[in-house]
Amino acid sequence: MAARTARPSLYISVDIEADGPIPGPYSMISFGAAVAGRQDGASYTAADPERDTFYRELRPISAEYVPAALAVSGLDRDRLASEGAEPAAAMAEFRAWVREVSAGAQPVMCGYPASFDWTFLYWYLMRFGGDSPFGHSGCLDMKTLYATKAGVPLRAAVKGRMPRELLSRRPHTHHALDDAIEQADLMSNLMLWTPPGGTAE
Repeated sequence: MAARTARPSLYISVDIEADGPIPGPYSMISFGAAVAGRQDGASYTAADPERDTFYRELRPISAEYVPAALAVSGLDRDRLASEGAEPAAAMAEFRAWVREVSAGAQPVMCGYPASFDWTFLYWYLMRFGGDSPFGHSGCLDMKTLYATKAGVPLRAAVKGRMPRELLSRRPHTHHALDDAIEQADLMSNLMLWTPPGGTAE
C-alpha cells in the first residue's frame, strides 16, 4: 500500500497581545496574523507577509489585568471594553480567514516564541467556538527551529545571537499585526537558511 502524501503546510505567523500571563483570568486584547510561506515536501516558498493579513482588537473577558502586561501593547482597556470586537465574532472571522488563505494546505501557526501566543490563541479558538483550524497541535516554535538548525541550546536561541541575515528589517513595535509580519520574515529566513557548514536542501 502506497504511503499517503502529506498535504503542503501553510505557515501563518501569529502575534498576540494580552493583559496578563494566562488566558481565562486575563484577556487576549489583540492579535495579528500574516501568511509567511508554504512548504511542499522539502520545498519552501516565502510569501509577501503584507499580502494576506488579519488583525483584531478584542473586548476584555474579565476585570482582571496586570498593568505592566497591558502597558506593553499600548492599548487602552477602557476603549477596548466599548469598541473591541466580541471574542466569539472575532474568532469566527479568524477561522474563516485561515481556511480561505490555506485552501489546499494544512495551516500551521508559527510564533516567536510560539508557547505564549499559542496558549492564548488556542484557548480563545476553543472557548469561543470550540474549533481550531490548526487542530490541537498545529504550531511551530521559531526558537526551536533556530536552535535545531543552528545546533545551539534553546536558551541561546535569542534574536541577539542570531545571524543578522535571519532577522527582519522591520521594527518590533508590539502592535500585533506589525510583529506578526516581522516574525513572518524571520520564519521564511529560517526555513530557507543553511547554517555555516550545513548542507543545502
